[in-house]
Amino acid sequence: MEVHKNFDQLPFFKNAVITVGTFDGVHRGHQQLIRRINSLAHEMEGESVMITFDPHPRTVVFPQDHSLKILSTLEEKIFLLNQFNIDHLVVMPFTKEFSRLSATQYVRKFLVEKFHPAIVVIGYNHQFGHHRDGNIELLRKLSKENNFRVEEITKQLVEDIEVSSTRIRIALQEGDVKTAAHLLGHLYSVEGTVVKGNQLGSRIGYPTANISVHDGYKLIPADGIYAIKATLDGNIYNGVISIGLRPTVNGKDRTIEAFLFDFTQDIYGKLLKVEFAEWIREERKFETIGLMTEAIRNDEEQAKQILDKVSK
Repeated sequence: MEVHKNFDQLPFFKNAVITVGTFDGVHRGHQQLIRRINSLAHEMEGESVMITFDPHPRTVVFPQDHSLKILSTLEEKIFLLNQFNIDHLVVMPFTKEFSRLSATQYVRKFLVEKFHPAIVVIGYNHQFGHHRDGNIELLRKLSKENNFRVEEITKQLVEDIEVSSTRIRIALQEGDVKTAAHLLGHLYSVEGTVVKGNQLGSRIGYPTANISVHDGYKLIPADGIYAIKATLDGNIYNGVISIGLRPTVNGKDRTIEAFLFDFTQDIYGKLLKVEFAEWIREERKFETIGLMTEAIRNDEEQAKQILDKVSK
């Protein structure tokens, strides 16, 4: 997959089969779009082209609204999309000026002039242009005068649950990482730099890696204890993670602390990727450090059983 971040130096795309969107999370609905554009491109000896936006459009259109929580950063999105044999990924800088294009201008000035599409594939209920007043009907009307075909992907259902980024966000905010993974088609992940904590974990025999997540918009699952798979320097480790305020030690700030099984390396300053396999329990306050240590030991045993099933 070729990634194009310089919008002024795009190549000529042969018989381009394109789709456009934020593709947050690259979930199963997005994957259906990907399979379709790849299939159509193969049929007509063309190229599959995905167009996404950076930053997320909501951060530009509503800069005062900090409620947005994203499922995938641009880097994570590129990593996920790279697994699907797409020919081209175009990262379009989303600006105020771009957001003001009318739906007709969006099609003529953006899609047609820049990509010369043979086919435009869009998801169910896709809207575009200023005030999001463009829809499938307008796209079909403009396709006739601009010589491209339009195809709409219908609702993608997974066991009668509509797949959407919103549904996945709700699951994660409830700690239901299993449902989120089911809808995503992959484990939900968070990535960040390992920073120093208060060293309590090391003193009780459970050294943890405190993770500082770079992107403030990245969605962190609900507070609690989870079974995880962690990637460090290309190697994968099993472990548990605790998200929350650490009430036993009267913590004030929300932290993300990962304990990797059978691991003793110094990894401060390194990048750690954590994939959430299953929620184990809620975060709670223990009367003594000894009781907390016993609970962590039980968490470890439970996580090992969970991750053994995930591996199979």
